[in-house]
Amino acid sequence: MRGVWGLPLDQGNLGPMERILLSALIFTGMVFGLWPMAVRAAETDFSAWLTEFRLEARAAGIRDDVVDRVLAGVRPIDKIVELDRRQPEFVDTFWQYVGTRVTPARVEQGRAHLQRHRELLQAVERRYQVQAAVLVSFWGLETDFGGNTGQFRAADALATLAYDGRRGPFFREQLLALLHLVQAGDVPPDARASWAGALGQMQFMPTTYRAYAVDFDGDGRRDLWHSMPDVFASAANYLAAIGWDGARNWGEEVRLPADFDYYLAGPDVEMPIDSWRDLGVTRASGAALAGTAGRASIILPGGVEAGPALLVTSNFRVIMGWNRAINYAVTVGHLADRIGGRGPFVTPRGGDVAGLSRTDVAEMQTLLGRLGFDTGEADGVVGSRTRDAIRDFQRAATLPADGFPTSGLLDRLRVAAKE
Repeated sequence: MRGVWGLPLDQGNLGPMERILLSALIFTGMVFGLWPMAVRAAETDFSAWLTEFRLEARAAGIRDDVVDRVLAGVRPIDKIVELDRRQPEFVDTFWQYVGTRVTPARVEQGRAHLQRHRELLQAVERRYQVQAAVLVSFWGLETDFGGNTGQFRAADALATLAYDGRRGPFFREQLLALLHLVQAGDVPPDARASWAGALGQMQFMPTTYRAYAVDFDGDGRRDLWHSMPDVFASAANYLAAIGWDGARNWGEEVRLPADFDYYLAGPDVEMPIDSWRDLGVTRASGAALAGTAGRASIILPGGVEAGPALLVTSNFRVIMGWNRAINYAVTVGHLADRIGGRGPFVTPRGGDVAGLSRTDVAEMQTLLGRLGFDTGEADGVVGSRTRDAIRDFQRAATLPADGFPTSGLLDRLRVAAKE
């Protein structure tokens, strides 16, 4: 977070000279009255932005009374900007990510909720063809079964991020959608949300809420906080709309043959299940793959060194339409399996690789680029381009081409870049 003169307000991150300069500015401001003026200038900037947004909202058909109620007292919150900018220093390994989310307690809770809401979930499944355990899994991961739906006022969160500018147009659209939802009577003016403005027990962004929420209980309002019929049906409607196939599972753990070409692993490589069978891929038990219809991909969320091999279907890609992180999508599917009565992964947890920091990943991207393997921006985030570049380097170095970043791979890149 930066102050009115562009210096960080979190002094714990400042160098010695920045601390001296900031102290001098504060002292000067206090002595000569400049600091209150700067604060007032920042407040004026937000006030001007808010005035402009009010005009946009009215032009979009939002009534004055709705604009006034929702935006009354709205203010930018430094903590929200901090949360938006903050990135975890270390990337969780696959087992760390899954292990902290698919816990015995959460599985037990999920099974209890599956029984408690069985009739409702069955009715939703009949309507939208989305399995009950999948809906309960999303619910558990998004808000811990409704226990944590957010601590910020939605209008404050969205206005802060729209005004901040890093992703301003996106959040401006979300704030406008929130006003539409309040005007329609679906959302209260003072609704609470996550720091990013996600709403309700399934954490829908306002545009998703507006497009896909369902009044399943027929009370004339789409309530994703208090109406479990609306909560489950809205999630199912959204999943169905983006392609969920109720006749298929999300995926299963498999066993790969010793001569498997790891260059074929990844969500972007789809082949008929028969083709995977012909390559020697079996179920984790060693039995033949079930079914022949449809296409699937092999993914290695923990890399070759650690974690299971998974055969994932089109439904896995639908889960990634909800959240683009591979580990999140695997966790949704695995938790749904556990809630539905299946056991844990057959692959043992032993051998987990150490997590890399964002700095490590950025260095890896820089080294790959120096060696002629394009990762795009060296931003410390492992996306598809980075995985492809890693896979190409691994193949050139006669390593298993799983596209997975490890500390050992980083060491090899450091050596290769010096040669």
